[in-house]
Amino acid sequence: MNRSTGRAVSAVLLLLAAGRAGAQQKTLTLDDIYDPQKKVDFGGKPVTGLAWLDDAHYLWSQPAAEGQPAQLMKVDALTGKGEPLVDAARMQAALGAIEGVSADDARRASTAKPVATDAAHSTLVVPIAGDLYLYDAKTGQARRLTRAAGDEEETTLSPDARQVAFVRGNDLVTSTVAEGMERRLTTDGSEEVLNGKLDWIYQEEVYGRGNFRSYWWSPDSSRLAFLRLDEKGVPRYTIVDDIPYRPTVEVYPYPKAGDPNPTVKLGIAPATGGATLWVDLAKYAGGDFLIVDVAWQPDGRGLSFQVQDREQTWLDLNVADPATGQVRTLLRETTKAWVEPHGSPRWLEDGSFLWLSERTGFKHLYRYAPDGTLLRPLTQGRWEVRTLHGVDPKTGWIYYSGTQKSARELQPYRVRTGGGQPQALSKVGGTHTLLFSPGLTYFLDTWSDVNTPPQVRLHKAEGNLVRVVDANAAPALAAYRLARPEFVQVPTRDGFVMEAVLIKPPDFDPARKYPVYQFTYGGPHAPQVKDGWGGQTYMFHQLLAQKGVVVWICDNRSASGKGAESAWPIYKRFGPGELADVEDGLQWLKKQPWVDGTRIGISGWSFGGFMAANALTRSTSFAMGIAGGPVTDWRDYDSIYTERYMRTPGNNAEGYADLSPRAAAARLHGKLLLLHGSIDDNVHPQNTQQFAYELQKAGIPFNMVLYPKSRHGFTDPLLIKHRALTMLQFIEETLLGR
Repeated sequence: MNRSTGRAVSAVLLLLAAGRAGAQQKTLTLDDIYDPQKKVDFGGKPVTGLAWLDDAHYLWSQPAAEGQPAQLMKVDALTGKGEPLVDAARMQAALGAIEGVSADDARRASTAKPVATDAAHSTLVVPIAGDLYLYDAKTGQARRLTRAAGDEEETTLSPDARQVAFVRGNDLVTSTVAEGMERRLTTDGSEEVLNGKLDWIYQEEVYGRGNFRSYWWSPDSSRLAFLRLDEKGVPRYTIVDDIPYRPTVEVYPYPKAGDPNPTVKLGIAPATGGATLWVDLAKYAGGDFLIVDVAWQPDGRGLSFQVQDREQTWLDLNVADPATGQVRTLLRETTKAWVEPHGSPRWLEDGSFLWLSERTGFKHLYRYAPDGTLLRPLTQGRWEVRTLHGVDPKTGWIYYSGTQKSARELQPYRVRTGGGQPQALSKVGGTHTLLFSPGLTYFLDTWSDVNTPPQVRLHKAEGNLVRVVDANAAPALAAYRLARPEFVQVPTRDGFVMEAVLIKPPDFDPARKYPVYQFTYGGPHAPQVKDGWGGQTYMFHQLLAQKGVVVWICDNRSASGKGAESAWPIYKRFGPGELADVEDGLQWLKKQPWVDGTRIGISGWSFGGFMAANALTRSTSFAMGIAGGPVTDWRDYDSIYTERYMRTPGNNAEGYADLSPRAAAARLHGKLLLLHGSIDDNVHPQNTQQFAYELQKAGIPFNMVLYPKSRHGFTDPLLIKHRALTMLQFIEETLLGR
């Protein structure tokens, strides 16, 4: 038994021992889970913010401790010995010596997170009073990079660390590190034209939540590829924060289903300034298209980019010549429903490339010739490749994570570039999140299972354990009386096997009848049943179990993560298929002698809020529902996400009009609690107000709580606690009769 396995088993034995000592253990309270002053570290304090510097060192963002600022640590991977990447006192002195920088500004900047870092060159860029400053940790020198009015956004250093790029006033700008010489690469930036910066919908639905940067340095630092977004035809949405005496108003472009999207162009600009070369998109002229990925080839001789039609029924992989802007299309992806992008192609030394595709109904890895000819599939079967980590050209191994063992788990594997049988890199069940070193020599594995908070270990590429980076024992868990989750599999009416998990009360008595709280999300490819740590939500479920409620989580097939083929049946019809699966799960559950079928509730947030609202308006199986941040009419949600699955309202009028909870509000069955953040810029509070309006007109009572200054994801600890209290009281009232 290796140390990794041993520690996992030890964690389980600790919990089992805790169960035997139940009489001495504590009962959970909301304060234990949510109170900012009193909450318990049930998940321990795992190491986070890891990033590789080279094959021998990684970086760790050490969090602030009492009396000590946060620090960026350089750690020897093999020994674990670390030192600050920069000397904060030395950096403070260097910044403070620059004219116009106050001592307080220098102190704050020397301990704050930099906006750009080139660890290989020990170079950091920090903002001070609206301008950028650079600190060279090797020389101890600091210099001012910018002097212009306006904020610098989305800052990066060039690959050679000799230039810095940023967006100011929605124009793309570069500056030399040595001289601070600025070059404005675009000149038409405005509120309606964005160069090198994404709008809300492109960052949310295409490039990743929180990632607004849309420019990419060439490998030799000579050029920048960038997107230009034109918002002129995009309708605006208004959000009002009513807490200040003079309300704060936000107005931003937000295309709803069927609305005009921003128009997009792909440009290539010389880093030293000069005319932009616009990539030839004539092939798509007259169409309404999206650019969903941009990436330079390793040698910089080509710029790959991916284009989709508006409704995302196909995807083209193209390569542009950065000297001429001419384009070659290497392949087009299609399926029987929608196509989702799966990241950039991974180029090999011979010019061939690796590509992820769901064409068979399951996401797998393929190898293509340089001209786009398929050479061979590298993985296959009724499971998914989830993440491609990299390929080692010296050994020919490709490293990835997938669900070959179980859809509930995420496990690491490797396979040869020439194909063959994949090799597992771990024998430990649960969820593994890998971070490989640049040369694919080692990987940091953040591991957890349903009972164990995240732990970090260092492994060699072939999977052998090198050392435990962070055991994260989380001793607080043993002090509380917790139930052990039980994984079960439930067949649907047509034989599909759904994954589910039960959390029963710690003092479970099979002779009793228990109410049931079903937690759901339900959206495409978004499983909730995982053999991994569930954090605060998991502890709330444990609290419910301690109060005498059976917690039930069952992934409907479209949410299961069991291949794209399991999601395709809901194409153009959000709601009916998901609810049918939910009902099948309840049929299995109601056959258990310890379930009270008259006291079943359903709860979810976002798509889960839609699921709860849909269940209460189109089913009589539920005594209550909690719909948090729900979409109640899919015409209210953003174009890119909604149209991927539903197409446009013009091409699917019935699907939009007839299947929304808003349209069925008069048929509400059971008690309803609606929750929404009042400045939610993702799923707008308009959804909850429209639903409430229909309920009121139908004379149906319901509960509703709006949370001021809260968006789709809550951040205020006190409001998070209040939301949990509101939910708990509603559950106790409706399911426990208290």
